[in-house]
Amino acid sequence: MSRIGKRPVALPDGVTAEVQGSELSVKGPKGSLSMTMSDDVECKVADGEIQINPANDTRRARSYWGMQRTLAANLVEGVTEGFSKTLEITGVGYRASVQGKTLKLQLGFSHDVDYAIPEGIDIKAPDQTTVEISGMDKQQVGQVAAEIRKWRKPEPYKGKGIKYRGEYVFRKEGKKK
Repeated sequence: MSRIGKRPVALPDGVTAEVQGSELSVKGPKGSLSMTMSDDVECKVADGEIQINPANDTRRARSYWGMQRTLAANLVEGVTEGFSKTLEITGVGYRASVQGKTLKLQLGFSHDVDYAIPEGIDIKAPDQTTVEISGMDKQQVGQVAAEIRKWRKPEPYKGKGIKYRGEYVFRKEGKKK
Protein backbone atom coordinates (compact mmCIF):
# COMPACT_ATOMS: atom_id res chain seq x y z
CA MET A 1 0.00 0.00 0.00
CA SER A 2 1.28 3.42 -0.91
CA ARG A 3 1.23 5.81 2.04
CA ILE A 4 1.37 8.78 -0.31
CA GLY A 5 -1.17 7.39 -2.79
CA LYS A 6 -3.80 6.73 -0.10
CA ARG A 7 -4.04 10.42 0.83
CA PRO A 8 -6.50 12.40 -1.32
CA VAL A 9 -5.45 15.71 -2.92
CA ALA A 10 -7.57 18.51 -1.41
CA LEU A 11 -8.88 21.18 -3.80
CA PRO A 12 -8.71 24.67 -2.22
CA ASP A 13 -11.39 27.30 -2.83
CA GLY A 14 -11.36 28.60 -6.40
CA VAL A 15 -9.77 25.45 -7.82
CA THR A 16 -11.72 23.00 -9.98
CA ALA A 17 -10.64 19.65 -11.36
CA GLU A 18 -12.21 17.34 -13.92
CA VAL A 19 -11.32 13.99 -15.43
CA GLN A 20 -12.03 13.14 -19.07
CA GLY A 21 -10.84 9.67 -19.92
CA SER A 22 -7.26 9.59 -18.68
CA GLU A 23 -6.80 13.38 -18.81
CA LEU A 24 -6.83 15.32 -15.50
CA SER A 25 -7.42 19.07 -15.87
CA VAL A 26 -7.06 21.54 -12.98
CA LYS A 27 -8.10 25.21 -13.18
CA GLY A 28 -7.22 27.81 -10.57
CA PRO A 29 -6.44 31.50 -10.01
CA LYS A 30 -3.08 31.35 -11.86
CA GLY A 31 -4.38 29.42 -14.88
CA SER A 32 -4.98 25.84 -15.90
CA LEU A 33 -2.78 22.75 -16.13
CA SER A 34 -3.48 19.24 -17.34
CA MET A 35 -1.74 15.88 -17.42
CA THR A 36 -2.38 12.44 -18.83
CA MET A 37 -2.79 9.86 -16.08
CA SER A 38 -1.25 6.41 -16.45
CA ASP A 39 -3.55 3.54 -17.47
CA ASP A 40 -2.46 1.75 -14.28
CA VAL A 41 -4.29 4.20 -11.97
CA GLU A 42 -7.87 5.47 -11.71
CA CYS A 43 -8.61 9.09 -10.91
CA LYS A 44 -11.87 10.40 -9.40
CA VAL A 45 -12.90 13.91 -8.41
CA ALA A 46 -15.53 14.14 -5.65
CA ASP A 47 -16.27 16.17 -2.51
CA GLY A 48 -13.61 18.79 -3.24
CA GLU A 49 -10.73 16.32 -3.55
CA ILE A 50 -8.93 14.17 -6.09
CA GLN A 51 -8.64 10.48 -5.24
CA ILE A 52 -6.09 8.27 -7.01
CA ASN A 53 -6.36 4.44 -6.80
CA PRO A 54 -4.54 1.62 -8.58
CA ALA A 55 -6.56 0.19 -11.48
CA ASN A 56 -5.41 -3.39 -10.79
CA ASP A 57 -3.20 -5.28 -8.37
CA THR A 58 0.00 -5.39 -10.41
CA ARG A 59 3.43 -4.27 -9.26
CA ARG A 60 3.48 -1.55 -11.93
CA ALA A 61 0.11 -0.13 -10.79
CA ARG A 62 1.27 0.01 -7.18
CA SER A 63 4.52 1.73 -8.15
CA TYR A 64 2.71 4.37 -10.26
CA TRP A 65 0.07 5.04 -7.58
CA GLY A 66 2.10 7.39 -5.33
CA MET A 67 3.84 9.12 -8.22
CA GLN A 68 0.58 9.94 -10.03
CA ARG A 69 -0.90 11.29 -6.77
CA THR A 70 2.14 13.54 -6.28
CA LEU A 71 1.90 14.81 -9.88
CA ALA A 72 -1.80 15.64 -9.31
CA ALA A 73 -0.86 17.48 -6.09
CA ASN A 74 1.76 19.45 -8.05
CA LEU A 75 -0.92 20.53 -10.55
CA VAL A 76 -3.11 21.84 -7.71
CA GLU A 77 -0.20 23.65 -6.04
CA GLY A 78 0.93 25.09 -9.38
CA VAL A 79 -2.44 26.71 -10.20
CA THR A 80 -2.80 28.15 -6.67
CA GLU A 81 0.69 29.27 -5.58
CA GLY A 82 3.10 28.32 -8.35
CA PHE A 83 6.69 27.12 -8.00
CA SER A 84 9.97 29.01 -7.86
CA LYS A 85 13.70 28.34 -7.76
CA THR A 86 16.46 30.80 -6.97
CA LEU A 87 19.94 30.64 -8.48
CA GLU A 88 22.96 32.43 -7.02
CA ILE A 89 25.91 33.47 -9.18
CA THR A 90 29.38 33.57 -7.58
CA GLY A 91 32.52 34.82 -9.28
CA VAL A 92 34.34 38.01 -10.20
CA GLY A 93 32.60 39.60 -13.19
CA TYR A 94 29.79 37.03 -13.25
CA ARG A 95 26.41 38.74 -13.52
CA ALA A 96 22.89 38.32 -14.86
CA SER A 97 20.21 40.67 -16.16
CA VAL A 98 16.83 40.30 -17.80
CA GLN A 99 16.22 42.23 -21.03
CA GLY A 100 12.70 41.66 -22.39
CA LYS A 101 12.23 37.92 -23.01
CA THR A 102 15.96 37.18 -22.73
CA LEU A 103 18.18 36.40 -19.75
CA LYS A 104 21.65 37.81 -20.39
CA LEU A 105 24.44 36.05 -18.47
CA GLN A 106 28.08 37.13 -18.24
CA LEU A 107 29.96 34.07 -17.00
CA GLY A 108 33.60 34.64 -17.92
CA PHE A 109 33.27 33.49 -21.52
CA SER A 110 34.46 35.65 -24.41
CA HIS A 111 30.78 36.27 -25.21
CA ASP A 112 27.55 36.83 -23.26
CA VAL A 113 25.15 33.92 -22.90
CA ASP A 114 21.63 34.80 -24.07
CA TYR A 115 18.94 32.46 -22.72
CA ALA A 116 15.49 32.83 -24.31
CA ILE A 117 12.84 32.72 -21.57
CA PRO A 118 10.26 30.03 -22.44
CA GLU A 119 6.49 30.62 -22.45
CA GLY A 120 4.90 30.15 -19.01
CA ILE A 121 8.10 30.96 -17.10
CA ASP A 122 8.85 34.27 -15.35
CA ILE A 123 12.50 35.14 -14.67
CA LYS A 124 13.60 38.09 -12.54
CA ALA A 125 17.07 39.31 -11.64
CA PRO A 126 16.61 41.41 -8.46
CA ASP A 127 20.36 42.01 -8.36
CA GLN A 128 23.31 41.04 -10.55
CA THR A 129 24.07 37.81 -8.68
CA THR A 130 20.56 36.40 -8.17
CA VAL A 131 18.14 34.86 -10.66
CA GLU A 132 14.57 33.99 -9.59
CA ILE A 133 12.66 31.54 -11.80
CA SER A 134 8.92 31.05 -11.24
CA GLY A 135 5.98 29.43 -13.02
CA MET A 136 3.01 27.07 -12.68
CA ASP A 137 4.62 23.85 -13.95
CA LYS A 138 7.09 22.37 -11.43
CA GLN A 139 8.87 20.27 -14.05
CA GLN A 140 9.35 23.23 -16.40
CA VAL A 141 10.65 25.52 -13.61
CA GLY A 142 13.20 22.88 -12.58
CA GLN A 143 14.24 22.25 -16.18
CA VAL A 144 14.84 25.96 -16.88
CA ALA A 145 16.87 26.28 -13.66
CA ALA A 146 18.97 23.24 -14.63
CA GLU A 147 19.59 24.62 -18.15
CA ILE A 148 20.78 27.96 -16.75
CA ARG A 149 22.97 26.26 -14.12
CA LYS A 150 24.50 24.05 -16.82
CA TRP A 151 26.32 27.05 -18.34
CA ARG A 152 28.69 27.31 -15.36
CA LYS A 153 28.37 24.70 -12.61
CA PRO A 154 30.02 25.60 -9.30
CA GLU A 155 33.63 24.43 -9.15
CA PRO A 156 35.09 22.94 -5.93
CA TYR A 157 38.21 25.13 -5.50
CA LYS A 158 36.88 28.70 -5.35
CA GLY A 159 33.14 27.97 -5.56
CA LYS A 160 32.69 30.07 -8.70
CA GLY A 161 29.66 29.35 -10.86
CA ILE A 162 25.87 29.14 -10.69
CA LYS A 163 24.31 27.25 -7.79
CA TYR A 164 20.85 26.77 -6.34
CA ARG A 165 20.05 28.78 -3.22
CA GLY A 166 20.86 26.58 -0.25
CA GLU A 167 23.06 24.20 -2.27
CA TYR A 168 26.29 23.21 -0.55
CA VAL A 169 29.37 23.10 -2.75
CA PHE A 170 31.98 20.67 -1.39
CA ARG A 171 35.23 22.63 -1.34
CA LYS A 172 38.64 21.11 -2.01
CA GLU A 173 42.01 22.27 -0.77
CA GLY A 174 44.31 23.62 -3.47
CA LYS A 175 47.89 22.60 -4.26
CA LYS A 176 50.39 22.35 -1.44
CA LYS A 177 53.99 23.49 -1.72
